[in-house]
Amino acid sequence: MRYQSIPASFYIRNRKNVNKHLKPNSVVIIQSNDIQPTNADGHMGFHQNNDLLYLSGIDQEDTILLLFPDSPVAEWKEILFVKETSEHIRIWEGYKLSKDEASAASGVKVVRWNSEFQSVLQPILNLAEHVYLTTNEHPRAVVESESKNDRLIKEMKARFPLHHFERLAPIMEILRACKSQEEVAQISKAIDITKAGFDAVLKATKPGVLEYELEAEFIYQFVKRGSKGFAYGPIIASGANACSLHYTDNDKPCKDGDVILIDVGAEYGNYNADMTRCIPVNGKFSSRQKDVYNAVLRIMKEASLLLRPGITLLEYEKKVGLMMEKELIGLGLLQADAVAAQDPEKPLYKKYFMHGTSHHLGLDVHDLGSKYRVIEPGMVFTCEPGIYIPEEGLGIRLENNFLVTESDPIDLMASIPVEADEIEKLMASN
Repeated sequence: MRYQSIPASFYIRNRKNVNKHLKPNSVVIIQSNDIQPTNADGHMGFHQNNDLLYLSGIDQEDTILLLFPDSPVAEWKEILFVKETSEHIRIWEGYKLSKDEASAASGVKVVRWNSEFQSVLQPILNLAEHVYLTTNEHPRAVVESESKNDRLIKEMKARFPLHHFERLAPIMEILRACKSQEEVAQISKAIDITKAGFDAVLKATKPGVLEYELEAEFIYQFVKRGSKGFAYGPIIASGANACSLHYTDNDKPCKDGDVILIDVGAEYGNYNADMTRCIPVNGKFSSRQKDVYNAVLRIMKEASLLLRPGITLLEYEKKVGLMMEKELIGLGLLQADAVAAQDPEKPLYKKYFMHGTSHHLGLDVHDLGSKYRVIEPGMVFTCEPGIYIPEEGLGIRLENNFLVTESDPIDLMASIPVEADEIEKLMASN
C-alpha cells in the first residue's frame, strides 16, 4: 500500500456511531464499488465505496460489510467478507488481503470469504426486522450506471419482501460531515502533496508552455509522494479557458500576458485536497489582473472567517454575495444603482460569479454534508470565490481548505503561496 492507513480504532469508532442511529433489530449491508469496464477486456482503476471505506478501512474490491448490533449470536454482530485469494489471483492480479490482515486493518473480528455471504445472509435476515442499504444520494450526483449496492437493493427486496428497508445514506451524511483528527491528518497530507506540485509548476511556467505540461508536473510530484494521483480532473486553464468552470482539456499553449487558473488537488489515502491558484504566464500580473486577483483574495479571506459554528451554507452564501457585489462595483463590472434595483432572486453578481463558494471536503471532493445543517466544529470546507470576465479573457478563482473550530477556522493551506506579490516573487526567483 502506498499510503499510511488510519488505525483500526478509527473504523471501530465509526461503526459504533452508525449503530447508534439504527432502529432496533437492524442489519446494515454495504458493498464495495464495481471495477468499471472501458472497452474490450480493459477496465478503469478501482476506487472504493467511500462509505464502506469509512466503516472498514478496506480498500479492496469485492468487499462486503455486514453489521447486526442486536444479533443474539455474537459472531454475527459484525462480519467482513473479502475476496478469497489464490495462486492464480496472485499471479494475474497481485496480492490480496488475508483474513487476518483484513481483521487487523478494520478491527472486525469475524472475517469470511465473500463466497460465503449468501449462506450467512439467510439465517441473519430471519432474525432481523430492518435492513439498511446504501445508494448514492448526493444532491449533485448524476448516476447513469447501476452499482453493486443498487443491484443488492433489488435482490434484497425480491428475497425478503416483508422486511423493512431503510436508507443508510442519511446516517452517513450526518457522520461523515464532521472530520476526526485522523481524517484531518490525511487531508493535510494530501494538501502537502498538492503544495509540492504547485511549487514545481511555479518553476516550470513560462510563455509557450503547454497546459498539459504543467499537469504533468503535478502528477509527477503527486505519485512520487504516495498519492494515487489527482483528486479530480485537473483544470489547467490559461487565458479565456479559465472562464469555462470545468475546463479539463488542458491542451492549449500558455501565452505571454495571460493568467493560468489552476484548480488541482492530490488525494492521499482516499482523502482529498482541493486547491485553486492563478499565476501569470510571464511571472508578472498586469495592473488589471492584479486588481481582479486581489478582489477575489479579499473575498476569500473575509468569507473564510464566516466558516464557523452557528451558520448554514445557505446563509453563508448570501453574505458572500454581498461581498462579491461590493468588489464587482469597485472593479467597474457592476453599477451600484443597478445592484440596488436588482431582483433579489436574480442577483447581478451571478454574471461574473456563478458558482457556490464552499463545499464539504473529505473522502469525496464534494463530500457529504447538508447545506441546511448548521456548521459545526470538525467540518472541513473549501472557500473558492471567483470572478470570470470572458470579454477580458480573464478568470480568477482562489481556493483554500478550512477546518472549522469553536473559534476561527484553521486554514489548512496556509503554507501554499496565495498573495499576488508572493507569487510574482517566487516566479522571478526560478
